[in-house]
Amino acid sequence: MPDAAVLSIRKASKSFGARRALDGVSLDVRKGEMIALIGPSGSGKSTLLRSISGLQTIDPGEGVIEAFGGPVQENGKISSGVRRTRTRIGFIFQQFNLVGRLSLFTNVALGSLGRIETWRGLLGLWPEETKTAAMAALARVGVADYAGQRAGTLSGGQQQRGAIARALVQKAKIILADEPVASLDPVAARKVMESLRDLNRQDGLTVVVTLHQVDYALRYCDRVIALKAGKIVYDGPANGLETKQLIDIYGPEFEDVFWEGAPK
Repeated sequence: MPDAAVLSIRKASKSFGARRALDGVSLDVRKGEMIALIGPSGSGKSTLLRSISGLQTIDPGEGVIEAFGGPVQENGKISSGVRRTRTRIGFIFQQFNLVGRLSLFTNVALGSLGRIETWRGLLGLWPEETKTAAMAALARVGVADYAGQRAGTLSGGQQQRGAIARALVQKAKIILADEPVASLDPVAARKVMESLRDLNRQDGLTVVVTLHQVDYALRYCDRVIALKAGKIVYDGPANGLETKQLIDIYGPEFEDVFWEGAPK
């Protein structure tokens, strides 16, 4: 793994039947980067993110995925030590992945389960450190006022910020966010992206986020990686991505639907 790289992917492929979702993908992610993964539906964005976290295996062969200098998976098998690695990786799902019947506070406190006895979490007997961390995290993302409310009664944007707070309580060093704003209205989406950018800039957390909204990728992320048919077709600064390249990635209809501030 190169110096300062917290994630390293080498020749990773993943097939679903005859379809190849990832096709020999290689890339490094350096500490403190905020990266957008973009590309059309089916390009491999979510598959890559889930493979990095060990939620999904890559194909057997020479593919290797490492995090923090240790293996997550190789040769199509998850590493035996992946559980420890996962405690340092927060995963933000598109559909929030909160337990609706539990309070927002409890959902966020669950982020500490990797460091405390499981029975404490099951009984709600949270250590003072967890209580303090959970409330601080909720305040950080602007939803502390809803701590006692059942998660299922909150808006999508509030739940997604709760999911980010849970990653903070987890003490994650890397946040992987899979289409975190796909189901949100524009105002809620902006608040979620601003929360992720704040954690990146103020706390130095490494953030990798998959996005369908190219304008958000260009606005909030410094580096953009574009996938098409399972291959990386662009990897560079957000301000280096030109409209012509985006049309090559998404097709000729892209120019008709892209926002007014598209790069020229």
